[in-house]
Amino acid sequence: QVQLAESGGGLVQAGGSLRLSCVASGGTFSSYAMAWFRQAPGKEREFVAVITRGGGTTKSTDSVKGRFTISRDNAKNTVYLQMNSLEPEDTAVYYCAARSEFGYTGVTDYAYWGQGTQVTVSS
Repeated sequence: QVQLAESGGGLVQAGGSLRLSCVASGGTFSSYAMAWFRQAPGKEREFVAVITRGGGTTKSTDSVKGRFTISRDNAKNTVYLQMNSLEPEDTAVYYCAARSEFGYTGVTDYAYWGQGTQVTVSS
């Protein structure tokens, strides 16, 4: 069973950048597709991006395309979310999640979750 721990959140001004990291332990990292989700105050958790086990293919939600990039380093058991051109609407708790198969975007599709990291974008 894999355990996930996110880091890298913080307070940033609109237009700024942050890079989130999620370190996995307790499992074979390269056997999991990895995803990022986010949950804004008063809203449901939503899909942000997902990457295949080998890192060769990614998928992201339309609202972050061209601004956010998901990547992974299997040697470091880590998945990243590079966030550029941040907007106040990106303010949320960001979670990483894992499952064996690639391409799933539903919250209930993922059994393994981190504790989340807060991202706040000021206007």
